[in-house]
Amino acid sequence: MRLSIFILSLVVLLSSCTEFTKVQKSNDYEYKLRMADKFYLNEKYNWASQLYAELFPLYKGQPQFEDLFYKYAYSAYNLKDWMNAENLFKQFVDVFPTSSRAEEMEFMRAYTFYRQSPKPDLDQTNTQRTIGLMQTFANMHPKSERAKEALAIIEICRNKLEDKASNSAQLYYNMRQYKAAAIAFNSVLEDFPDTQRGDLYKLNIIKSYYNYAERSIDTKKIERYEKVIIEINDFIDRYENSQYRKQVDDLLNITQNNIKAFNNEQIKTAD
Repeated sequence: MRLSIFILSLVVLLSSCTEFTKVQKSNDYEYKLRMADKFYLNEKYNWASQLYAELFPLYKGQPQFEDLFYKYAYSAYNLKDWMNAENLFKQFVDVFPTSSRAEEMEFMRAYTFYRQSPKPDLDQTNTQRTIGLMQTFANMHPKSERAKEALAIIEICRNKLEDKASNSAQLYYNMRQYKAAAIAFNSVLEDFPDTQRGDLYKLNIIKSYYNYAERSIDTKKIERYEKVIIEINDFIDRYENSQYRKQVDDLLNITQNNIKAFNNEQIKTAD
C-alpha cells in the first residue's frame, strides 16, 4: 500500500515537472503568464517565481505588469526569500505609488523584516528595522486597519528588545559584575520608560549596588551603601505599592544596619 502511494506520488511529481519544463521552454509569453498564475494559485511558488522572473522585463509598461509584479513579490515571500521579497515589495510601491495595492505592499515590506526578527538573545537589527518601518507605515496610514497591526507588531518588537537588554543586565549580575549590572538595569529603565517591569529592574539596581558595596574596600563602603539608600528612596517614590516593596524595605534595614556597624567598628579601631 505504502509503495503504491509512493509510486503514485512520484508519477504526479514527474508529470508536474514535465509540465513546468514544457512551459519554461515555450516562446508563447501569454501562455507562460497564464501558467505562472496557475502555479501561483496552486501554491507552487517556486515554479511561479521562475516564470515571473523571466516575464518581468518583458511585461514592463503593459497592463498585466502590476498583477505580475504583485504575484512575483508574494512568490518570493512565500518561498521565504526575504531579501528578494522585501526588495520587490519596495519596488512595487516605487513603480505603482497610486495603486490600490501600494498600502499593502508597504506593510508587507515591513513585515518581511518582522519575519526575520530572531530570538531576543540574537542580533536585533531586523527587529529595529521592523519598528522603524512599521512606525512609518502607521504614521502614513493612521486610519488603515493595518495600522493597528503595525502598532501591535511594534509593541512585540519593543518587548523583544527589552528582553534582550534585561537579559544582558542579568548576565552581568550572574557574573557578579555588580556595578556593570546596576548601570545596565538602569539603561533598561531609561530605554523602556513604559515597561511593566520597572519595579523589578529598580529592585535589581538596588541589589546590584548593595552587592557592589558589600564587596568594596573599607574606604569605599559608606559611600556605596549610601548609593544603595538613594536608589531605595527612589524606588519608594516611584513604586510605593510594588509587590517588591518588602524586599526593598528589608534591604533598607540591612543597609542602614551595615552603615551603623561599620561606623561603630571604625570608632573602635580609632580608639
